[in-house]
Amino acid sequence: MTECYSSVSNTINKTQYASQSSFKTFSFYNTNTQDPKIFFLQHKYTITKEEKPLNQMASALLLPSASSASCCSRKIHAAIQVPRLPKLSFSVPKIPKRNLGEELNIRDGFINTTPVEKLNVIDDRSHSSGTNVTSQLYAILEAVADRVEMHANLGEQRDNWNTLLLNSINMIILTAATMAGVAATCGIGMPLLALKLSSTLLYSAATGMLLIMNKIQPSQLAEEQRNATRLFKQLQSQIQTMLAIGTPTQEDVKEMMEKVLALDKAYPLPLLGAMLEKFPAKFEPAVWWPKNQVLQKKKISHEGKQCNNGWSEELEIEMREIIKVVERKDIEDYVRLGNLALKINKTLAISGPLLTGIAAFGSAFIGNGSWAPIVAVAAGALASTVNAFEHGVQVGMVIEMYRNCGGFFQLLQESIEATLEEKDLEKRENGELFQMKVAMKLGRSLSQLRELATKSASSRVDEFASKLF
Repeated sequence: MTECYSSVSNTINKTQYASQSSFKTFSFYNTNTQDPKIFFLQHKYTITKEEKPLNQMASALLLPSASSASCCSRKIHAAIQVPRLPKLSFSVPKIPKRNLGEELNIRDGFINTTPVEKLNVIDDRSHSSGTNVTSQLYAILEAVADRVEMHANLGEQRDNWNTLLLNSINMIILTAATMAGVAATCGIGMPLLALKLSSTLLYSAATGMLLIMNKIQPSQLAEEQRNATRLFKQLQSQIQTMLAIGTPTQEDVKEMMEKVLALDKAYPLPLLGAMLEKFPAKFEPAVWWPKNQVLQKKKISHEGKQCNNGWSEELEIEMREIIKVVERKDIEDYVRLGNLALKINKTLAISGPLLTGIAAFGSAFIGNGSWAPIVAVAAGALASTVNAFEHGVQVGMVIEMYRNCGGFFQLLQESIEATLEEKDLEKRENGELFQMKVAMKLGRSLSQLRELATKSASSRVDEFASKLF
């Protein structure tokens, strides 16, 4: 019993020492007793202001295994009284917050430094500006993709117009001519009147439909939409390339918007009020680019950067000779062919309705003379032939093709001239890259392009600049 009391007293003394030292956790360990009837369990407790007195905690640690141990435990409960621990409060001083830049400046001995927050604000503004430009370009890209789809759908629709109207009008004309021929063999009576009236009405309907068809030129409309689809796809790929490998700016956004609006003006979607003139007084190449287009500045920096940006005096002379060949051969030839096709189309557009009108007039006088059936049948046959040639061969589509080709060469000419007029070589596009682009647009290799420039300089040009079309 004495050993038990001594062991518990040592344990309680350790507990009081731990509480006076303001430790929040403590443990009881059995290191002295060797009594097999009494043992201790190792526990950890946390001290709070609502915790029970330490004498109850100490008593709870004893596990009695016999009546003697129970008696010893009761005596200890009565003898020990531990006061409550006072509530202690600590005040921790606040450490002033410093960012990494200020801390490094203080360690290095610098006092008057630029706050890092201002630099962060500048970076955030530049980042937000770049994000805004990218968002605007993506918005333009979505609009361009939508226009590609619209022009493709309208091109298919107007191509169907050409096919359906051509077949329908030819069938109407041939039916009216057949009725006029049959009416000439009939005697006087109701069958003759019915055939004459039917033939006259069919010829009149064909005349009205031909007037509308020749006015709008569905084959030319379809070609316009095909060209617009191709050019909008080209613009779409340019924007995608700019977003992928370039650093777009607000000037790029403005330039792309001008290109979209110029394409909308060159190839309008609606017919009424915005349709292009199908029979102008003079043939002119198509223009689908803004007149005040900005030169493409160099956006990709190369490691082996040359001081002249890839340009040399020989390359400038070569580009000027290419301009001369394009102007003298390609543009002049397409303008000549375009004027010829325009005159043929005008003649056919007038001849078709005129012939159907004459046929309708002749069919109305069948039975009153021998000349009326001949006029009705012959004029109807000629009108069907003219209509088949005009809209079957698609003369309007050929005119639009010439307009587009002439515009292509005119754009190439203006691009080369504008590039050469720029005196600052750093503001030009890289010379070697520009030369390669010109060669690819003309369907030539670099050696063939130099050979063409050499022939032009010696006035021995016997070929066109372009080998594509």
